[in-house]
Amino acid sequence: MATNGSDALAVLGDATRRAIVERLAEQPASVGELASVVPVSRPAVSQHLKVLREAGLVSERAVGTRRVYRLEPLALAALRDQIDTFWRRALESYDEAAAAAAGAGAGDARDERDVEEIR
Repeated sequence: MATNGSDALAVLGDATRRAIVERLAEQPASVGELASVVPVSRPAVSQHLKVLREAGLVSERAVGTRRVYRLEPLALAALRDQIDTFWRRALESYDEAAAAAAGAGAGDARDERDVEEIR
């Protein structure tokens, strides 16, 4: 079930979930494999995976008696788009502030170079 990017950002506010996502970025993994790389129990990993699944960031499939989890590329692309939008807006605000400062005589050409370096 896919949700909006704000939900995904909130879900990734938890360090354990971020660690799970980082591990799944390398390759799909089972709960046991994930539990070996995070400092929580297998039941806790399962709960984190449930939250990630409900946010649409991961999916699961049965492989024998195990469930293997993987990242959902479309959900991650949507999340990246949202972060790119935030970044673009921040740069535009900086551009506007720098232009206003330059117009008031307080800025210099360095402001424009700083903006270009950030981009």
